[in-house]
Amino acid sequence: MSPERGPAGGRETAPAHGPDEEWWRTAVVYQVYPRSFADGDGDGVGDLAGLCRRLDHLVRLGVDALWITPWYPSPMADGGYDVVDPRGVDPVFGTLREAEELIAEARRRGLRTILDVVPNHVSRDHPWFRAALAAGPGGPERALFHFRPGRGQGGELPPNNWGSEFGGPAWTRVVEPDGTPGEWYLHLFAPEQPDLNWADARVRAEYASVLRFWFDRGVAGLRIDSATLLTKDPRLPDRTADGPHPYADREDLHPLYRSWRRIADSYPERRLLVGEMWLRDPARLARYLRPDELHTAFNFGFLQSPWDADRLRACIDATLAGHAAVGAPPTWVLANHDVTRTATRYGRADTSFDFARKAPNDPGDRALGTRRARAACLLTLALPGSVYLYQGEELGLPEVTDLPSEHRRDPMHLRSGGTDPGRDGCRIPMPWSGAAPPYGFGPDGSRPWLPQPDTWAPLTVAAQRADPASMLSLYRAALRLRRTALTTAGDTPSRLSWLPAPDGVLAFRWADSLSCWVNLTARRLPLPAGRRVLLASGPLPDGYLPPDTAAWLREEEPTTG
Repeated sequence: MSPERGPAGGRETAPAHGPDEEWWRTAVVYQVYPRSFADGDGDGVGDLAGLCRRLDHLVRLGVDALWITPWYPSPMADGGYDVVDPRGVDPVFGTLREAEELIAEARRRGLRTILDVVPNHVSRDHPWFRAALAAGPGGPERALFHFRPGRGQGGELPPNNWGSEFGGPAWTRVVEPDGTPGEWYLHLFAPEQPDLNWADARVRAEYASVLRFWFDRGVAGLRIDSATLLTKDPRLPDRTADGPHPYADREDLHPLYRSWRRIADSYPERRLLVGEMWLRDPARLARYLRPDELHTAFNFGFLQSPWDADRLRACIDATLAGHAAVGAPPTWVLANHDVTRTATRYGRADTSFDFARKAPNDPGDRALGTRRARAACLLTLALPGSVYLYQGEELGLPEVTDLPSEHRRDPMHLRSGGTDPGRDGCRIPMPWSGAAPPYGFGPDGSRPWLPQPDTWAPLTVAAQRADPASMLSLYRAALRLRRTALTTAGDTPSRLSWLPAPDGVLAFRWADSLSCWVNLTARRLPLPAGRRVLLASGPLPDGYLPPDTAAWLREEEPTTG
């Protein structure tokens, strides 16, 4: 592939990796939600052919790897996280052969591939669950799941008080083969996603095989969905406010992940395991990152923090301390396919994120949110560790808050009776080019599976590539400078040193001579003397750092007279 030219005219080359290095310690990983990335066949749904054709965008951007959310055969009750076959590819996305070719082609371009593995639950259409329903109570097929008789005189009440993450009870009653109301099965998410019983050796053996299946095909790592929820208290007791949690962050998870680590380390080029873990306590999170368990885990505390200097610094300090205790690299993420887009969240009165406090139909202050999202780009990319970048964040895409109810697909929205906005607003298909939908997402005339706003023409990749002041140009420049810092002798951003700064300002040295300054106050502040500006998230009039602006500075060499 011929090299491309960046916005400043520099040559761009694909990232180079050695076979044995722990590449994940400093990698920037681009998250692809395949249904919404690029549609290669015009059916309105993104697919592997479309993704393969757009790999150039990722190379030009300057990322190290791509993480692809589930492409497995699925009825799509939860966007592909209800898996029928963890070794297959849903026909809407392509074929297993296309998946193998994509993995190989991405690697030829210097991009490693990370896939999702979904071990907590399967689809209701999975062969195991179909067999369990047909077997009836007491059959060995039901031991693969959590089937229990109900409470109440006729078993009409759920077996315990657990609630679903998507609202309502975490139990659904089945009709037995003889037509009578029967047992209940557990689903921490949607009823279409029955939870597996990880106390059963058959489940453990199956997923060890699944890991090897994808590692053997060149996948560089696996992201473990709902990684703290797999094992349950075998008594399935009621959840209480003061007792131990019956299904989250249990001690019996650690032996499982140690066994998976042995599989990952058995390959000549070691494979990555990264956990999706919504744990507020950094010390609890770090226990999963001990040297013989997972390599990394998502740092959702950073994503959930408001745009506030003290809160962000506290999160950064706690994250670094917790990870340092076990020798693991931290990860930093601003957004993903489950949460409100950064440019919208940072423009609201409440700039934090919590699933219980999502703000339906609140677009926020678009200009303010974008300005803060630009500053957050430089803050995040200067922090030591790895970064996960959700598709469209490099374009500054906003949350689509006015999506009509009839177009919403997310079970969070549907099971709430419409009170929860769900996650569709951050999953709108990518705009690539053109003045009107589908903006190059698919062929002209095709209709994307979720409608795109009519106002997105200035946000397309093509429009931003031509604009040196665009969000895309900022990300490309920042990633290029970050890579230079990582490869320059003596500049290894593996730790952080805070610098003296006014209240409301985050300032730290992230490489031997580089520092990051972020102004989270409402007033402009003078930039420190003796430093040269390498990159800024916005204009710096008269040598001042305006509100909600960040800058990367390099210390000037002292002159001799």
